[in-house]
Amino acid sequence: MESPVRILAFSGSSRLGSLNGKFLAVAAGEARRAGCEVTVVDLGSLALPLYNGDLEEASGVPAGAARLAALVSGHHGLLIASPEYNAMPTPLLKNALDWCSRVEPNPFEGRAAAVIAASPGALGGARSMALAQQLLTKLGCLVVPGQCILPGASKAFDAEGRLLNDHALRSVGALVGRLVHVSAHLAQ
Repeated sequence: MESPVRILAFSGSSRLGSLNGKFLAVAAGEARRAGCEVTVVDLGSLALPLYNGDLEEASGVPAGAARLAALVSGHHGLLIASPEYNAMPTPLLKNALDWCSRVEPNPFEGRAAAVIAASPGALGGARSMALAQQLLTKLGCLVVPGQCILPGASKAFDAEGRLLNDHALRSVGALVGRLVHVSAHLAQ
């Protein structure tokens, strides 16, 4: 029997009630419905110091970064929610990716990745999503094409965290479907 595609999911926000966390939960649910094993990681729990080359030289890669890099290496694809702070990915997301990039061998090489973004604003996090996609490509991921954003996210979920907008649900389902497809091919 063929083993299922493994997807690692994380959000660049560790805020309680995060809109991107809710959107990621929806996307992770879509991946599970597609038959994937999904591991969700809270980046805030990794206790990563701000990346500093002197710190790395003195102490090596922090345990949280080594753990995240091992998780990346142990999964076929990455599903990432990229919140937007001042039109950029969050420091939490960028710092986690920076630390992981210091681990040898490169854990990102040969992984599929999909990026989603949610925002209360009209652009839905599109700017941070595009920058996160660019960074993941630079790190060696094959980023699946597609823009999956959620504008007006503060009004997009019901009390149980279900997405209310059918168009947005179809959009996240389509992107996750592409991620699963590409991840399965890369895993062969």
